[in-house]
Amino acid sequence: MPFIQIIELTTTRPDEVEALVKEWQAQTAGRRTAQRGTFTQDRDRPDVYVQIVEFPSYEDAMSNSNLPETASFAERLTGLCDGPMEFRNLDVRSIEEM
Repeated sequence: MPFIQIIELTTTRPDEVEALVKEWQAQTAGRRTAQRGTFTQDRDRPDVYVQIVEFPSYEDAMSNSNLPETASFAERLTGLCDGPMEFRNLDVRSIEEM
């Protein structure tokens, strides 16, 4: 079953967040299980961003989380945030093409 993790964060440094994601991608090439990442900005709340990460399964997401580079990434990402991040862990029940 596909799995999606949604991470909501507040930061005044979104360019640095995106650069950190690119760095993590380079470090984990060929080993990460994340299939797609979408970085979005909330139009109604200044400095609020949502990262949507898609995985083939929950198990693949946990494998990705266990990479040493992911732990380092998460620690550095926390340093770029202006408060705690919020996580949503979602099992995908269906996908409809509209």
